[in-house]
Amino acid sequence: MSNTPYPDRPHPKPVGKRPIPAFFGNLWRQSVVAFAWPLTSAIVWVASRVSMPKWMGSDLREFAVRLWSLAWLAFVWVLLWGDVTWGNVVIGIVFGVAVLAILPLPRVPVEGRLHPLAALNLLISMLWNFLISAAQVAWAAVRPGEPPLGCVVRVHLAIKSDLVLTLAVDYLNLVPGTMVVEIDHVHRILYVHVFDVRTQKQVDHFRKQMAYVERQFIRAFERDSEWHPSPYHGIDDDYHHVPFADRQRVADGERAPRRRRRRRKERRRS
Repeated sequence: MSNTPYPDRPHPKPVGKRPIPAFFGNLWRQSVVAFAWPLTSAIVWVASRVSMPKWMGSDLREFAVRLWSLAWLAFVWVLLWGDVTWGNVVIGIVFGVAVLAILPLPRVPVEGRLHPLAALNLLISMLWNFLISAAQVAWAAVRPGEPPLGCVVRVHLAIKSDLVLTLAVDYLNLVPGTMVVEIDHVHRILYVHVFDVRTQKQVDHFRKQMAYVERQFIRAFERDSEWHPSPYHGIDDDYHHVPFADRQRVADGERAPRRRRRRRKERRRS
């Protein structure tokens, strides 16, 4: 006679990873921590002891933006000449420095922090949407029947930074079939022209795609835990006109896929 109270029932499967995957998983975590901690300490040490000159922006993030502007101007100069040579590169850098010094561009507030992996995921999703949208536009142009019907969809975003909002608008304009026709800067509302939309289901699908893009931009550039308002805007967060409820909506949308994956795992285990 078995000692178990219910001998006919199968024994539950042990919860957890197998020894070999668990070993490599712990090794990966320890390696990341061992690398990230000295790197973070070095960055904090440099930021606390090294001060940037005023002409370089007086801030590491501002200096990075100016360095990117200089690189972009030099790149445009080389494109205009159409020949990649050391002379064109050097002259492009000289002209870029002259433009930034004599004709300075408006200051761009840098208020978040870049996450490379999230930004890479955003870039991959943009390329994928580009391919899918290009195929849909091409098919709509050659298919028989009535001409495509477009519409303007109003989209409310919870993006705080003006720079990140501009990147989101560029994202939409680069994808075939979508074009931002108007921006309500105060209320963070975009009016987007969508190509070939005939049903409410297609409109809802586009809104879901916009919610996904919104979450990806916030993850890549302006997470709430790392938000630093720019001194050019002041420290009043209400300047950006993004209520807390909108950011909470984005956070709930971020947690929803994780909850669904957790439920699927629980059902498989049961």
